[in-house]
Amino acid sequence: MGQSSGGFSKAGLRKVHDVLARSVDTGRIPGVVALFSRGDETHVEAIGTMRHDGGDPLRRDTLFRMASTSKPVSVSAAMVLLDECRLRLDDPVEQWLPELADRQVLRSIDSPLDDTVPARRPITVRDVLTSTFGLGMDMTVIGTPVMNAVFEQGITPNLPEPMPEQDEWMRRLGALPLMYQPGERWQYQIASDLTGVLVSRVTGQSYESFLRERIFEPLGMKDTGFHVPADQLHRLPPLYAPDPASGEFHVWDEAATGRHSTPPAFQGGGGGLNSTADDYHAYFKMLLNGGVHEGERILSRPAVELMTTNRLTPEQQAARQELALNNVHISFGQGQHGGWGLGMAVRTYRGDYAPVGQFGWDGGSGTSTYADPVNGIVGILLTQVGASAPYSIHLMHDFWTTLYQALDD
Repeated sequence: MGQSSGGFSKAGLRKVHDVLARSVDTGRIPGVVALFSRGDETHVEAIGTMRHDGGDPLRRDTLFRMASTSKPVSVSAAMVLLDECRLRLDDPVEQWLPELADRQVLRSIDSPLDDTVPARRPITVRDVLTSTFGLGMDMTVIGTPVMNAVFEQGITPNLPEPMPEQDEWMRRLGALPLMYQPGERWQYQIASDLTGVLVSRVTGQSYESFLRERIFEPLGMKDTGFHVPADQLHRLPPLYAPDPASGEFHVWDEAATGRHSTPPAFQGGGGGLNSTADDYHAYFKMLLNGGVHEGERILSRPAVELMTTNRLTPEQQAARQELALNNVHISFGQGQHGGWGLGMAVRTYRGDYAPVGQFGWDGGSGTSTYADPVNGIVGILLTQVGASAPYSIHLMHDFWTTLYQALDD
């Protein structure tokens, strides 16, 4: 992957700092850690405090709930299995996930759950990895019987109820009809969690143990996992959900007693990881380097190219376009990327300051993680403010807007 040899300008770096500091100074963001690099040049900004009402300062090694930025990292476990030919893209998944055999598909998206037709074909590994297997979080059809059932069954990671252990989760998933035919339409979230179950069943290991053995430890990602050990909880700030109307800060998830303080029953690749700026930087730097980290190959170059280039047809892309273009008032402008690879967004048109080819994703806990092979950039932005209000999303936009202006070519 070609990289520019330039770095960042001093004036541009000051502007990045000022934009980050402004969000903290206004009180909309208690604190932010930003780490960004180009070539061998790396910069870190740690501004603000752990809590909305003050407390200890954020540091470079502060832990954050990565939320949906888990997706680009967690999918790597499946890529290892593809590299080793333990999975093939067009294998039916029912040999490992028998709960998904002989699927029924809703006649229409608003049909009752028993108004179905048979699936035209089995669900494949490719369908799962591209998030097109037929079920997902579709915010454009909230209130339909199937979306109500998805929420009621605890198949998505909604607070306060955690998801059940993976076999029970699969049983509940298998009891639902598909929303669309396999391969027909991109849908969010559930496929990323399903990938973890698939990896666990193929390997006979827990999802986390396989990720740790094959991805985290080789990359030196010592602080990344599905929970924070008790002796490290002091490094995890509370997660806030500002009131959408008043802006008042409410604690959504405390550190010591919250969702990430103990090992979860379900290790969710869609949004369960905790990590640091440096750990994520190592991962995205590896992707930017075609799968190699400090001379050691982690993933094959073709696997990285599969992950980081668009995998969707225009027909599959329809739902993603609908979310990006017609729900900007809900997403605060997230989603203007175009394509989707495996576990992450891929820019297929220039909808903002980032060029075509940038890949990565954002998280609802106020996290943003991307790499750009055109300019050789990795950027990691971490806050503790959820997307119930636009504060953290606006900061993401401002961070990337100023970072691209800081390029010194």
